[in-house]
Amino acid sequence: QVQLVESGGGLVQPGGSLRLSCAASGFTSSIAEMSWYRQAPGKERELVAKTRSDGTNPNYADSVKGRFAISREDADTVSLEMSSLKTEDTATYYCTADGVFSFSDQGGAVRRKQLEVWGQGTLVTVSS
Repeated sequence: QVQLVESGGGLVQPGGSLRLSCAASGFTSSIAEMSWYRQAPGKERELVAKTRSDGTNPNYADSVKGRFAISREDADTVSLEMSSLKTEDTATYYCTADGVFSFSDQGGAVRRKQLEVWGQGTLVTVSS
């Protein structure tokens, strides 16, 4: 089972910085795009940032462009560096992985499957 675990959320004052991390596990290898979404109370989830499997071509929502930076540290880890935080950034942040994951059975055979996986989320609260 592919699992994504976010960490790094917490309380931060406006103008401050925070770094979120997402670790993926439960597979042998993967080729997957990884993204960060967020959802504020009463709001729909929105895409914050995404990056390709090789860490290239990062894309950002207009609301965070220039303030947030996504980094694909390796195939299994993605980070989101947030700076100049605003109260409007308050939300639960989720990482996602979308691509092909490889799994090995007891005999060593490899199976591949296209999956979209979501983490459990980490809460970021920006407040004075």
